[in-house]
Amino acid sequence: MAGLVAFAVLVAAAVAGWLVLRDEPYVATPEDQAAAAIGPRAVDAALDRLEEAVAAGDAAALAGAPAGIARNAARLRVRDLDLRYVDTVARTDDSLRAAVDVTWRFGGFDARPARTEVEMTFTADGAEAVLTSVGGGEGRSPLWLTGPVEVLRSERVLVVGATGTDVASIGRHAEAAVPVVRRVLAGWRSRLVVEVPASAEGLGDVLGAEDGQYDAVAAVTAAPDGSVAPDAPLHVFVNPDVLGTLGARGAQVVMSHEATHVATRAPVTTQPLWLLEGFADYVALRDVGLPLTTTAGQVIEQVREDGLPRALPGPAEFDTATTHLGATYEAAWLACVVLADRVGETRLVDLYRAAGRTGLEEALRDVAGWSEADLVRAWRSRLADLAGLSDSTV
Repeated sequence: MAGLVAFAVLVAAAVAGWLVLRDEPYVATPEDQAAAAIGPRAVDAALDRLEEAVAAGDAAALAGAPAGIARNAARLRVRDLDLRYVDTVARTDDSLRAAVDVTWRFGGFDARPARTEVEMTFTADGAEAVLTSVGGGEGRSPLWLTGPVEVLRSERVLVVGATGTDVASIGRHAEAAVPVVRRVLAGWRSRLVVEVPASAEGLGDVLGAEDGQYDAVAAVTAAPDGSVAPDAPLHVFVNPDVLGTLGARGAQVVMSHEATHVATRAPVTTQPLWLLEGFADYVALRDVGLPLTTTAGQVIEQVREDGLPRALPGPAEFDTATTHLGATYEAAWLACVVLADRVGETRLVDLYRAAGRTGLEEALRDVAGWSEADLVRAWRSRLADLAGLSDSTV
């Protein structure tokens, strides 16, 4: 190490001597001056200006910034905004792309802030750095930072959608989902936040997902920053490319399902996936009034083709890339129907909550007097009845 330090000192001395002996003084080129203006210090100053403009609700102060960020923030009542330069991702002579640590919450709806790294691009304007674009890269791209948004707000629902999305229709579904959930979970009084990117690709950008991961999914509930902390804020994120094809009834079931996930804080709990998803569908389908042969149509067809499943659906079956995702959700829902038939709806809620505290096996024993094997047998028997199979196949 001492040799390396000595070598560095010798090199520095040689460079200094060369500069002293030159006939003309060293002068930074215009390109160097531009690059120096787009360094961390200039980026920090630009981020400070953005914070101040948002805090003051001063959209005019950010007239040149992308997305009308201050206007979005004012309409969404953004609070606790904190922006911190983390690292340089890429740079040219007159621009810099940086990773920025972003903290924010939507006032009146989020009890706790979200925090994530977001890539932002800055260009030079004289000695200052100017924010020119937000998002892209491998990280998350919060919707309100990346483009103009439309906002629908009521006492219990906040919908934020990219320009051109049908926030009015989605808002109606969100409003209708609240009483659907409260009919089963009477104590839920939290508010519902729904975010609607412009497309499936935009949904992937907002969630920091791999390309195509959510192309076939109508909506997903998650923390805006991907956190699984118990107190993380939870939002419903809609894929308009899929939700728009479902019709009014289908879209309502999806929204009620996702609102149930918010109410039960499903993304940050530990129940088995079949119970998380099956319970959400139980709540969403409770008052729809469709026969079992319709609400379980895909799994019935699957059983007729492939025979009865040996176990309740696991994580692999819930992979968004699977070819039988609809049948998987129906199978999980039917397991919850079987449980509700045995213990009643109130005790089903108790079982769901207990499974998150003590594990499924103990919750089943304490609430239903069953083992998991007992549940699987009863569930397979119900599937066999619906599919018209003989008792010998169970």
